[in-house]
Amino acid sequence: MKRIVEKVALTYDVYEKYVNELSQRFPELQVASCGKSVLGKEIYSFVMGEGARQIVYVGGTHGLEWITSLLLLHFCENIMTRKNCDGYISGYSIREILKNIQLIIIPELNPDGIEIAIRGGRACEEYKAENVKICNGDFGGWSANVRGVDINHNFNADWYTLRDYEKSKGISGPSPRRFGGFYPESEPETKAITRLCRHIKPEALYTFHSQGEEIYYEYGKNTPEKAFTMARALSGVSDYTLVKNEGHAASGGLKDWFIEEFGKPAFTVEIGNGTNPLPLSDFDDIYFKIEPLLVLGLVL
Repeated sequence: MKRIVEKVALTYDVYEKYVNELSQRFPELQVASCGKSVLGKEIYSFVMGEGARQIVYVGGTHGLEWITSLLLLHFCENIMTRKNCDGYISGYSIREILKNIQLIIIPELNPDGIEIAIRGGRACEEYKAENVKICNGDFGGWSANVRGVDINHNFNADWYTLRDYEKSKGISGPSPRRFGGFYPESEPETKAITRLCRHIKPEALYTFHSQGEEIYYEYGKNTPEKAFTMARALSGVSDYTLVKNEGHAASGGLKDWFIEEFGKPAFTVEIGNGTNPLPLSDFDDIYFKIEPLLVLGLVL
């Protein structure tokens, strides 16, 4: 059977094509929208499994890191394919896993930012003139949403400390990256994931970024007791390095907010190595290394 998800640049029209084709091939895959971006693009969620224990995987938070979205789409297709043939991944029966958990995958939290990172200024629509100014016409390093807010700095987890840190680095307004907004949860993309989590109260959350082959698992005194044990197991199957928060990664992120809000484990996983955007030629090696972690995250 021909694969649906291919190794190509994930423009929004390609992404919607994959969403439609996956839902058609796998009728038991629940596809919904958990919100809309600033420019009105759907923030899709994929739900699979029948268990009461819910786990959330999130990709595409930064525009430049769209390879994480492709990775999660690829994993979703693999999960559903193996489930239907009673297959195994990394030694685990997917059918048995999905009897015990419900996995919610959000491949693209920031669809506007991804479109800008791939297509440049023409993807900014009415924000083009302003965004040309803040990036000097070079959209090659764009990670923020279309309003110049870094979604992973926009969560209400010690946000004011992060804002002070940003200002110390000369970032005080819309920027291609690392501006956390004018107040926490100001952006519709941020609200989409916080609203979903507050509604379902998942047991764990994993957010995927690039690059570095690292796993962030702690959030100061709020770090759940079992987080280190889980992180060590994830590191063991992926050979990714465990890292503690510091600097711009010390607060304001989705992982930090989830830990503070629910007191449950959350992880930031930095896939691959190199310069963003990571080349598609690296995709197979990245996926081969990260798939055991993706599966283990469902059973820990």
